[in-house]
Amino acid sequence: MVVKRAPSDKDARRQLAECEKIVRRIEFEKAIEFEDADNSVADSINLDDIVVEDSYDGPRIKPEGIDSEFVDGMIARFREEKKIHKKYAYQIVLAVRQYFLEQPSLVDVDIPANHTLTICGDVHGQFYDLLNIFELAGKPSATHHFLFNGDFVDRGSFSIEVILLLFAYKWLYPNGFFLTRGNHETKDMNRMYGFEGETKSKFSEMMYKLFCKTFDTLPLAHVVQKKLFVVHGGLFSRDDPGRSPSKRGVGLQFGPDVTEKFLKHNNLDMVIRSHEVKDNGYVIEHDGKCVTVFSAPNYCDQMGNKGAYINVTDAGEVSYHVFEAVPQSAL
Repeated sequence: MVVKRAPSDKDARRQLAECEKIVRRIEFEKAIEFEDADNSVADSINLDDIVVEDSYDGPRIKPEGIDSEFVDGMIARFREEKKIHKKYAYQIVLAVRQYFLEQPSLVDVDIPANHTLTICGDVHGQFYDLLNIFELAGKPSATHHFLFNGDFVDRGSFSIEVILLLFAYKWLYPNGFFLTRGNHETKDMNRMYGFEGETKSKFSEMMYKLFCKTFDTLPLAHVVQKKLFVVHGGLFSRDDPGRSPSKRGVGLQFGPDVTEKFLKHNNLDMVIRSHEVKDNGYVIEHDGKCVTVFSAPNYCDQMGNKGAYINVTDAGEVSYHVFEAVPQSAL
């Protein structure tokens, strides 16, 4: 701005050039740092070398793998605002990462007869609201499936607890618990909105780098019962007719013509997306063909919004459920 206002100021132009060099250097160092970490961090972790001390009084993963007893014990420990042992945290993330590496970026979700799928939007580190969802909707089980549509971490104070619980359920029910990548499952957002700092504080930089690598493997969208397209943000990013700059200040918003054309072309009935706070937890738009669901009530402890989730039956029937926030602390 100084250079624009005083283009003949040589000192200002010199300092601008120095700033540009610093920015380029930081971006270069960041790029090579994570390129190296992504290539080696998962392979560098040897679980056999990590000793669980006798003094550790939390839940333990059995040699045969995770079970519901461990998950329930982990929830109880998180309620006490205690950590699980780093060995088990690594074990959960590595198991889920390996599973996602073998999956496509677009996942088909079929609901078997007499089963239910619950679709949730952003939870953003609000651990106690996540537990409340499981209280209200019912816990994940062999017949009750879940799909969390991105933005699991950042902003809230319990992102580690949220992501470890979601990953644990994914490991426990690999074919009945689904996770979509959101815009906050990225390094830049984690650095700015809290997950990086929280992970390094509660565990280590190595754990954070492993999460970064794992986030890179998450699927980008799901198709439920061959009729519902579930994606975190929305449809496409080209600035064509029917699209305009988003009111949020970043990205694009898309209109009913875009939704209708996409659904017709792909023989689908509805788009379900998240990404935006809604006063009542959800909003139905575009002639009933585009639904936004947001599952972090009283977002950032100040918005006063309600949360919502969507139940889908094996017959494809859709119902909406709204809930209030609960205190984000065990104290």
